[in-house]
Amino acid sequence: QVQLVESGGEWVQPGGSLTLSCVVPESRFSSYTLAWYRQIPREREFVARISRDGTTAYSGAVKGRFSLSRDDARKTVHLEMTNLTPEDTAIYYCNSRPAGYTWGQGTQVTVSS
Repeated sequence: QVQLVESGGEWVQPGGSLTLSCVVPESRFSSYTLAWYRQIPREREFVARISRDGTTAYSGAVKGRFSLSRDDARKTVHLEMTNLTPEDTAIYYCNSRPAGYTWGQGTQVTVSS
């Protein structure tokens, strides 16, 4: 069973930046489209995805502020978040797209002054 490990979340002031990381110990990591999601009060919403060829896509809420990259050698995906707002406060999770792994613990991002 693949155990996803997210990290990098913390408290940050509005306008600040954070980079989240996720290790996906999957032998065929480079073959998968991977994504970040975030848990807001009533749902888990899609944030961004990166295909195996490096093509990315973002939700409207984060487009232009977030950037997703992958390191196939380290089986890691990184989500660089800039110009953060309180609306970005959430628990952030990574998974495949569509989500096929058991969800990890996530990493908490809190944006407040």
